[in-house]
Amino acid sequence: MRITGGIYGGRTIEIPRGQLEIRPAMDMMRESVFAILGDLTGLSFLDLFSGSGIIALEAASRGAWPIVCVERDRAKFPLLLKNVAISERRIECKAQPVELFLERNRQAYDLVFLDPPFPYPYRLDLLKSLDSGRSLAEKALILIHFPKEDRLPETLGSLGLEDERRYGRSIVRFYRRAAPAEGGLRSALADI
Repeated sequence: MRITGGIYGGRTIEIPRGQLEIRPAMDMMRESVFAILGDLTGLSFLDLFSGSGIIALEAASRGAWPIVCVERDRAKFPLLLKNVAISERRIECKAQPVELFLERNRQAYDLVFLDPPFPYPYRLDLLKSLDSGRSLAEKALILIHFPKEDRLPETLGSLGLEDERRYGRSIVRFYRRAAPAEGGLRSALADI
């Protein structure tokens, strides 16, 4: 799998065994999403369900830092560590369930990317945990990748839908955490 842009653009990483059948349009999805996000210099990034680490590397390639990856599958973890070593800046990796990480985490992030396995049934619960927990900075942007058959609300607590992109049979939604004093939402690009 290749990194689609930024300073590490074109570099390839290894894919965990058994994932050679990568979901259709993954490269196109990543390239499109990160083109929308643009330069991430100075923004912190949380990659949930990291797998190979490709999303974290796309963020690092565009200047995000610090970056934290969370992946519960210990069989994938050594490959995740190997792949993120491409980055000149250290990418922190945690081997634990995303749900447990969100429950215990005290660090707030500017950008959060969630890419749970497509059969994962608890996407709404994850968004609720993010909204009520401490993992989101003020005006944080949350991106969630999910199959088009699933339904997610346009608003949830302080989270409001800003954008939605379709890639084959999958969707990436952009949610923004509303600023307490403003009460409204801006475009996904306005604060990044």
